[in-house]
Amino acid sequence: MAKKGGKGIGWWAFAVGLVLAVIFGYSGNIGLIWLLVLLGLIVGFLNVTEKEAVTFLVAAIALISAGSAANLTVLWGPLGGILSSVVVFVAPAAVIVAIKAIYETAK
Repeated sequence: MAKKGGKGIGWWAFAVGLVLAVIFGYSGNIGLIWLLVLLGLIVGFLNVTEKEAVTFLVAAIALISAGSAANLTVLWGPLGGILSSVVVFVAPAAVIVAIKAIYETAK
């Protein structure tokens, strides 16, 4: 959600969430994983418009599917941890966007 002359809270939540997901995933630090969930919820509420919902949900499905396969850390190494953290970040946003899409469809 960009504002004139600057970035909105939703954009910052996305940027920070993505960076933290990479850091947490690479380091294996899951102590603050709740922060990824919170940032994901903010992104779902503020960043994704009705027009972008389908594209976002398809991308989220792809990430979540890849993240499920990434649990084989023997094959994926640090990439598996990063992908799993990105899934923790994206999944709450996907749930919010899906609920918003269903609500808009039902109206």
